[in-house]
Amino acid sequence: MVKVYRYLRGKFPRPEQHAGPYLSELNSSAQTGAKMVIEKLSLTCDGLLSHRQLACCPSYCGIPLHGKDMLVYGNVDAVQKPLLLTGHHGEVSAMTFGNLSSPVLLCSASADYVIVWDIELCKKRTQAGRVAVGTVVGTLLGEVVHLSFCFSDERVAACSGATVYILTSKRQEVVSTLTCHSAPLTSAEFCPWNKDILVTTSEDRTFKVWDLKTETVCYQSFVLSASPLLSVLLLEENKHIVTGSTDGQLWCFSLPDDHKCHLVTKMDLEMMEKRHQMQQGTVSDQTGVAEQSAPDKVKTSKAVLRMAFCNSLTDTSRGHTKENSWLCIGSTDGLYVVDLATSELLTALYFEDYPNLSVTMAGSWSISPGWDNSMLLLVSSLLTPRVTLLELCLCDLRRTLACGEGFLVFPSSPPLPESPLNAELQKKEPKHPKKKGGIKEQPLVFHSNVKSSGYTSAPRNIMFSPKTNNQKNSSSQKAKKNKGLLLRDYPADIAAPSIPCVHLSITNKPVHCLQYSGDGKQILCGLGDSSVLLYKTSLAGNPTVYTGHDKPVSSVSWSLNRQLWLSASEDQSLRIWTHGSPKPAITMGDSMFFKPIRGAQFYYLDKFLLLASGHSLYLYLYNVDTTRDNIKSYQQRSVVKLTRSFTTTSATDITTLSAINDFFSYIVLVCGSDRSLQVFDMNKGIVAATLPDAHSRAVHCITQNKGSMFSTQAPDSYNLFLTSAVTDGVKMWDLRTMRCVRRYENHVNRCHPCSSAVSPCGRLIASGSEDNCAYIYDIRSSSYLHRLQKHSDTVLSVTFNPAMPELLTGTLDGKLRLFQSSSGALLSHDTSAAVHSVPNMTV
Repeated sequence: MVKVYRYLRGKFPRPEQHAGPYLSELNSSAQTGAKMVIEKLSLTCDGLLSHRQLACCPSYCGIPLHGKDMLVYGNVDAVQKPLLLTGHHGEVSAMTFGNLSSPVLLCSASADYVIVWDIELCKKRTQAGRVAVGTVVGTLLGEVVHLSFCFSDERVAACSGATVYILTSKRQEVVSTLTCHSAPLTSAEFCPWNKDILVTTSEDRTFKVWDLKTETVCYQSFVLSASPLLSVLLLEENKHIVTGSTDGQLWCFSLPDDHKCHLVTKMDLEMMEKRHQMQQGTVSDQTGVAEQSAPDKVKTSKAVLRMAFCNSLTDTSRGHTKENSWLCIGSTDGLYVVDLATSELLTALYFEDYPNLSVTMAGSWSISPGWDNSMLLLVSSLLTPRVTLLELCLCDLRRTLACGEGFLVFPSSPPLPESPLNAELQKKEPKHPKKKGGIKEQPLVFHSNVKSSGYTSAPRNIMFSPKTNNQKNSSSQKAKKNKGLLLRDYPADIAAPSIPCVHLSITNKPVHCLQYSGDGKQILCGLGDSSVLLYKTSLAGNPTVYTGHDKPVSSVSWSLNRQLWLSASEDQSLRIWTHGSPKPAITMGDSMFFKPIRGAQFYYLDKFLLLASGHSLYLYLYNVDTTRDNIKSYQQRSVVKLTRSFTTTSATDITTLSAINDFFSYIVLVCGSDRSLQVFDMNKGIVAATLPDAHSRAVHCITQNKGSMFSTQAPDSYNLFLTSAVTDGVKMWDLRTMRCVRRYENHVNRCHPCSSAVSPCGRLIASGSEDNCAYIYDIRSSSYLHRLQKHSDTVLSVTFNPAMPELLTGTLDGKLRLFQSSSGALLSHDTSAAVHSVPNMTV
């Protein structure tokens, strides 16, 4: 490391005296970690600053000097002489910058004063040879541990003991004095979208939401942890509250307009770190033994000292900006970048991995967005009197994360000549017996049909009766007949279905699967009593009952032309049915499969049957022939032929599968009992990608965004799909990057295989739950929109009507409930936030 010492004239002693700060600047060759982290400034102070609030903004950073004075450095040119601010009589315990770029305000607090400084005015006074002065806004408030500005910089919140004081930033006036916590406060932040809302955290392990107009508590959380809460962050994009504790726990709550907060997700830094290391392949079986045997290895708690929202990433090559949900979390041993949407750790920058850094353990953090897609990190050392200014380049981190291989659900080229999708079923020609030689029999008449003589018919009593009421209404009848065939667009701006309209009890067995026909006029219900019910979409009247399976029905599927449908069961059989026939047209069983069929559907525009059993994926050609011989009625004339079978890479049993049948697609998604997610390329007949440990448990439901014939979505939206696993919620994945892009965890799923569904418009997600409710999420947010209550038991199955905004749910005790949309309420139809822009990728 190249150190350049610069002495400020007459103000600070030389470094040998260890009483004042000196500056060490890194040259370009000393950049750490492939230009991802850069140390811009390093200062040795006259005392420990490990538990004091430091100040950092995009333009400046500030640290205490000699206890009661302050130094303000410019972030662009840190070599310039810093601005010296004097005025406190006691030790400065907290500092913070305002949120506006002009004027830049700095607030500092000690036991005697709370002072607000205008940095530009102070610089002008210093350049003119005068002493910089600030505005005293508070006196004798005690030891202030935390300061924060509102987003208009008009008010300041000062935390002292168990009280938070609301001060004005322009004059000495205490606007409010709020006291309700039972222990000292640790942080307080103003709400960015509502200036009259303040959120405070305390050592009593709770947070409170205050209404500054009435000076009352709007919401008080339960005790979140056994450790004190240290920091809080409010996110305007989704209206969320994020708080963290000293033991590395994070909680994300929603903050709606009625202030009734509910938990969105809970995260553990240590658990996320272990998952991240396993995905990166850096953890072995001997890791625990090695850590125990290392004598100098000290395990530190991952305290959430400070949090900040990463600024938006601008893709200059494509000319647009995409928002992200990344959080920078400063802890004792390093910096953690967490994707709040997925509750996953993106990267961890440990101090021990960067030996050139001046800080080995952090005592306090101040994090601020920088320029050119960077984050500025002002860190004070825990055990040594040193402060360091770091810069994190988000573009480098984004390029590192975007290097994975991806796919597209739409094919980019025609099938290969040797592709299994080119297989055709050869139809047998009827064989006619050849007649031997001789005189051929000739007909006695010239016509094939001979008119009857009429001797066997009854005699006519009326010879002629004219039609006197004949009307030409054929056109009107045709219009009425074709009126129902017109397709109406799925409403794109109507509210989510939340109003119950039909409640039907059909059996006392579980409803394992539900599916609407493509036109939304019929519903298939696979039940636990081995039967399948066919209802009209209104659920009125008696259903058509189809029986034949010996065990519970695990899956049902409509064909694209809606003339056929199939059912698969735990009895290792599959049946294809036709309308109006109580007997199946095709029965696949009789020891064809040695394990239960975990998923079955029509595939490739009804050309194939796709099913999974054991560790194999089967692709069948079929031809349905409903004609039967009266003598040999037991013989099945339909034909089924195995085209090809595929095996998973790890030879693990398949738990569920999904493929799109509404249009040509080569992609088949398969989940295994080893928690893996595998992508089959049916064009090449190979496993194109494998994602291990997609969930903490085996996936029991996978759902693709298939849309419907009544709605139109952006092409990129069809690359999104959902996976559900017990105890691990619902994850949304992007096929183009093979990464999880959002997680939904508000519902309860501890033991039953609750399914999930995507609405035809692509804006909503529905999931079953074990708390006798169904949950509807907005695809752009991890918090739920509606909690559909009053179900009689666990909601196992959910499905959307493809033609209208309706949701059908099936329960564990055999009940069906139909929900419709409330009139007048509208939702935004902008789904761009759910579609992540990545470079074009092909299969």
